[in-house]
Amino acid sequence: MTTPPDQQPDQTYRQPPTIIINNTASAAASAAVIAGGASLRRRRQSLWAHFWLLMFTAGIGNFFYAAHVSRWNRDRGL
Repeated sequence: MTTPPDQQPDQTYRQPPTIIINNTASAAASAAVIAGGASLRRRRQSLWAHFWLLMFTAGIGNFFYAAHVSRWNRDRGL
C-alpha cells in the first residue's frame, strides 16, 4: 500500500504498554543506589579478619566486626 506523494501516511496509534513497578526494596537501599551508583552487594564476613581478631583481641573484636557487617547489610535492606 503506497500513499500519493502529496498525502501524509495514515497513522494508527495503539494503547501504550502497561508499566508495572515492583516496590519491594527499602527506601535506604533505593537511596543508596541513587546516591552511590554502585551495585549493592551483601557484605560477607571475612575468615581472615575473624582469625586475626581472634589472635589479637581474644575474640572480643570478632563480636564487633560481625555486628558491623550485619548492621551494614541490614541498613541497606540486604
